[in-house]
Amino acid sequence: MTAWASGSRLATCGLLSLVVACGSAHGQQPVRAQPPPGEAWLSPSQLESSQITVASADERDVAAEITTTGRIAFDDLRVAHVVAPVAGRVVRILAEPGARVRAGAPLAVLDAPDLGGAIADVRKAEADLTAAKHELRRQRELVEAQAAARRDLEQAEDNERKAQAEVDRARARVRLLHGDGATQGEQLTLRSPVAGEVIARNVNPGADVQGQYAGGTPQELFTVGSLDRVWLTADVYELDLGRVHPGAALSITVPAFPHRVWEARVEWVSGALDPQTRTARLRATIENGDHSLRPEMYAQVKVQTDQKRALAVPRSAVVRAGEELVTFVQVGHTENGLARFARRPVRIDEDATGELVPVLAGLNRGELVVVAGGIQLLGLL
Repeated sequence: MTAWASGSRLATCGLLSLVVACGSAHGQQPVRAQPPPGEAWLSPSQLESSQITVASADERDVAAEITTTGRIAFDDLRVAHVVAPVAGRVVRILAEPGARVRAGAPLAVLDAPDLGGAIADVRKAEADLTAAKHELRRQRELVEAQAAARRDLEQAEDNERKAQAEVDRARARVRLLHGDGATQGEQLTLRSPVAGEVIARNVNPGADVQGQYAGGTPQELFTVGSLDRVWLTADVYELDLGRVHPGAALSITVPAFPHRVWEARVEWVSGALDPQTRTARLRATIENGDHSLRPEMYAQVKVQTDQKRALAVPRSAVVRAGEELVTFVQVGHTENGLARFARRPVRIDEDATGELVPVLAGLNRGELVVVAGGIQLLGLL
């Protein structure tokens, strides 16, 4: 070390000693060069390079949402599950899956011996009715000629009424068995009760099918429906029921189209809870012109609830530090112009899903909160 350097060092040490001694002599504390624990000090150039932005924590109208799960289903008024009214064997298939059909269009033809028996009962009942009418007419003529007792006429009238009732019963049974179909002897033509698309066909030619009124378990042969409009059903927990009402806006997404959102409104909320899940069901109608939504699809549903007034900050102002949620509040400036930021633990409404987050504790109205760049301050504290 040179004599000049040694002398310079001694002079500097002496100057520092003099400053400290003078400060001590006047009872002043040395100037603190480091921020206290829990604070970070930044110069204007550091603020600019870090792109740190602050905004005031104020009361705002916060839009609230309830997130739940749902299921896509047919509109009950636009779908028909076609079964055979009577047992029989499938002879011909007249409509394939994907076919567009009108109401009353033929779907399949069945051989149905039970239907043939019912038609024969009608014919027998009609013949009995004709015989009863003939007998009634003869008895009236005999009574008028005073050649028969009044009792015989009354008996003939009773028999005619019974025969008429049997005809009505037999005809009603035939109508019940073939429904809206058509019959040719023992063959029954199944017809679509609604206009739409053949969504599914669950039977092949030659298959034996159970009848709806034959005492067995009927098999669904065809599903015909319209997918232009479908239903969404979703469950809402008992705790949230007070916030959901008919007319509330819905946003619906499905896994098959994760970037597409369908909009709808609540049309109906169940008046009873499921005792197992403690949820109530809601329903909405979704326009589905391109048939992207299919029945039984899983859906994620966001229910818009009424706005509420609350102390709120942008979601970006809240930073997770381990298991703690914190914000950074600007608490002023140092004497030399450095901006002071303090770390502040907060409690928020974590159920909120919008851009604004209601703050339940930790902030006061009007405080300046870091809304951008807070993650960089986390590394300084």
